[in-house]
Amino acid sequence: MEVRATKEERMYLRIRNLCGLLGVILPWLALFSAGIAEHPSDEWWWSISATYYQSPALVGVLVPACIVLMSYIGYDLTDNLLTSIAGIFGLGIVFFPCKVSWIPDGTPVGFFQLPIEASNTIHTISAALFFLVIAFNSIFQFTKSGPTMTDRKKIRNRIYRICGYGMLAAELAFVVLRWLGAPGYTIMIIEIILLHLFGFAWLVKGEAFPFLNDKPEPETGGSRD
Repeated sequence: MEVRATKEERMYLRIRNLCGLLGVILPWLALFSAGIAEHPSDEWWWSISATYYQSPALVGVLVPACIVLMSYIGYDLTDNLLTSIAGIFGLGIVFFPCKVSWIPDGTPVGFFQLPIEASNTIHTISAALFFLVIAFNSIFQFTKSGPTMTDRKKIRNRIYRICGYGMLAAELAFVVLRWLGAPGYTIMIIEIILLHLFGFAWLVKGEAFPFLNDKPEPETGGSRD
């Protein structure tokens, strides 16, 4: 007979699913909301970060996602540290907006009203470290298991690793494309890929896809999914 998950277990699944869902919807909500606003430049859609100046979507979605990450209680201290650090870097993305072509250099922007060039530097570093930490978490933490590993857990581990290494590859591609002088809109493409990989990993972790989940065991607690 299958045993239903406890109330606490269901709560953690909801937290993971919420985090994953926020990651997946962020680029599309940001693009839609900024798309219906007045456009100061034809480059408004070249980056999700650039929509900060036209729509509240980035702040409204990313801030709750960061709070979820910082509030998340994992299996061990490493889990807690990684998600908390990721949440802090995520807030850095919001508090320190990026540089855009239609705002002059030296203009104070963001929560701390720093010159836009300085804000952009912190924004870029925060974004890079955010996805590095999330990728590490997906590759090394999500793949941990109990004494036995089911076939479905092996499949989930492959997905976690694909998502994690995919994020690392996307970040590397970003650096290479910027160095090669690729069109600015490539940033948007890479950001969408990064957020979807992040979101999908967390949705799998939250057991959002029943066909990937193990059947409940008679005992609760002590196992990793």
